[in-house]
Amino acid sequence: MSEAEGAATFRASTDLYGRFIGRYAPSLSAALIQVVGIEPGSRLLDLGCGPGGLATALADVVGAENVSAVDPSEPFAKTCRERLPGADVRVAAAEELPFPDDSFDGAFAQLVVNFMSDAERGVGEMNRVVRRGGTVAACTWDYAGEMTMLRAYWDAAHEVAPDEAAQADENTMRYCSLAELTDLWGRVGLDDVDGGELRVSADYEDFDDLWAPFPGGIGPAGAFCAALDPERQEALRLAFARRLGDPSGPFELRARAWYAVGRA
Repeated sequence: MSEAEGAATFRASTDLYGRFIGRYAPSLSAALIQVVGIEPGSRLLDLGCGPGGLATALADVVGAENVSAVDPSEPFAKTCRERLPGADVRVAAAEELPFPDDSFDGAFAQLVVNFMSDAERGVGEMNRVVRRGGTVAACTWDYAGEMTMLRAYWDAAHEVAPDEAAQADENTMRYCSLAELTDLWGRVGLDDVDGGELRVSADYEDFDDLWAPFPGGIGPAGAFCAALDPERQEALRLAFARRLGDPSGPFELRARAWYAVGRA
């Protein structure tokens, strides 16, 4: 699955997204903000805002009137706009940001870079709209290792439908390792590039709570699930649960994301 095709799979119910990756947004947003640092009153951009998880966390620090956000999905932009009525939320692609040069003190992209159709251009646009000395930061999941939920899911998928999973596994996307992410930051001309890991978690009521969004087709993992026949969907569900220890009640899953930060 290409980055552009992967991005298209997020044009679905914002409620499904909230039950899927969105439940990691509060802890991931807090972790990214902590490592980057934000001054109160700064003008900030959330690129690929989704339903507004990071934008809301940014607004808690600088005020909604100082936050702008963009997303290519109108349903996501609408939800973000409703959550933050004081923010400037627009429908736009990362590669063509609708803002003048030097519009912001910082730009953030959370779980977005690997889904850009042209990541170098998209991060270059972040660099363009941030003033000299401002911050450009992003994070992506560690799909290959310690994003527990997705890694267990894709390992189960390889077990049930190996040929299809080999093409769809999100670990095949670019910019999902620390080295690739920081190298991208350097290539677009950002200075003082640094990177590292963010460790977060999410809580689930039970395995059904975790599984529910997958058949709905949200994200690349959901699209893969939705494309399977009912028999293999059920086999995937059972293999996924087994890899997580067959949880029967509430449980927590931990996740690691890689981040990169630089100066415009």
